[in-house]
Amino acid sequence: MNNSIDYFAYGDRYEPPFLHHKSRYINEEFPNYPEQLAFEAALDALGLFDLVGYGPPPTEFQETLTRHRWQVDGFTLKRASTLPDLDAPCGAYLTFRQLIECGETQARTGLANRPEQPDSYTALLDLALNILDPVIDYFGMIRLTYGFCSPSLARQIPGRIDPKRDQPAAHEVNRQGRLVCEQLGAAVDFLIEDENMLEVAQWIVANTPFDRLYFYGPELPVHVSFGPNHHPQIVCVVTTPSGRQIPQVTADKKFLALTGIAPDR
Repeated sequence: MNNSIDYFAYGDRYEPPFLHHKSRYINEEFPNYPEQLAFEAALDALGLFDLVGYGPPPTEFQETLTRHRWQVDGFTLKRASTLPDLDAPCGAYLTFRQLIECGETQARTGLANRPEQPDSYTALLDLALNILDPVIDYFGMIRLTYGFCSPSLARQIPGRIDPKRDQPAAHEVNRQGRLVCEQLGAAVDFLIEDENMLEVAQWIVANTPFDRLYFYGPELPVHVSFGPNHHPQIVCVVTTPSGRQIPQVTADKKFLALTGIAPDR
């Protein structure tokens, strides 16, 4: 009788795969069984992987986690504690550099305007994934007019912004080590060429988990943020004949019914 055996050895040619959903092969008496279950649930909740069969190769698995700024620490998934390359992708269409080196003040001063906190980069990524990518998918490419704002850049824009409330400071801290903005998250201002920005803003309100949205007019940039608190607020900024800007907090139903800048109060 002639028998044939196929032998596969992992090594340089075949990368050893990870054993995904390990809990299927162990029981509650196995060390760290509850932690294993919790880890698998957290990994599945990310929605980043198809773990049917063998799942992705380890290199692809790690690259995907890194691109979404996640890391494995024992049995825990944590947000990345490292600073990414500025030219690394930030979502599907933009880079971190584009969200950091934008706006007239940054261009005029030439300030590096670099985030120093890893969580600031993560906040920019979450903003891109949850708000900017869907907007670009639907309307086309955006033009950023204001992005991340470091404390040094904020000092060059006196009176025009409120760093304690405006989320472009992301997760940065001041000289005393305190958060510049306790709202956390991140924010940008942007325009879309040849689009009515009221329609864009209304689409954001109806279709994304935004945090704050400031609407200034159908031809002006919209300000939008995404953060961990998820307390949506819409503010219509009305400019009076004298040039004074008056912010008006507006309910989402009223905002979605608008055909102009001023809500029906």
